[in-house]
Amino acid sequence: MHARMNHPVMVLPDAMKVLQSLGALTQNGLPEKLLELVHLRASQINGCSVCVDMHARAARRHGEADERLFAVSAWRDTPYFTDAERAALALTEELTRLPDRADPVPDPVWNAADKHFDEAELATLLLAIATINVWNRLNVAVRQPVGAWKG
Repeated sequence: MHARMNHPVMVLPDAMKVLQSLGALTQNGLPEKLLELVHLRASQINGCSVCVDMHARAARRHGEADERLFAVSAWRDTPYFTDAERAALALTEELTRLPDRADPVPDPVWNAADKHFDEAELATLLLAIATINVWNRLNVAVRQPVGAWKG
């Protein structure tokens, strides 16, 4: 497999700096394992093979169990996730699938996240979800091949 073009962050190096800076902001305040689950779930929804591969590997490096990684796409139907993780995954799905509807993030989803995370943690979670969605969209657009970047 070959990418359609050089990755936009390689063509525009300042873009790489900005995205890495956003990513760095999300590294404080929430557990790494939670962030990797969020990144993995958004990447699954967006069909970003590079990020699915990268974030599953990163989650394992942070001590995530295979049974939980295998179940991320079916998190609602498994007993492996805490209520806080479920709230984060639900918020991830809503923000990743911004459909044309009046209320893209329904109150029950927001309220569950708000129950488990303080304002700074919610801000971090929102930035993490937004940032992985940017990476997913760039990778999918250029058809970035898996393994081209090791993370």
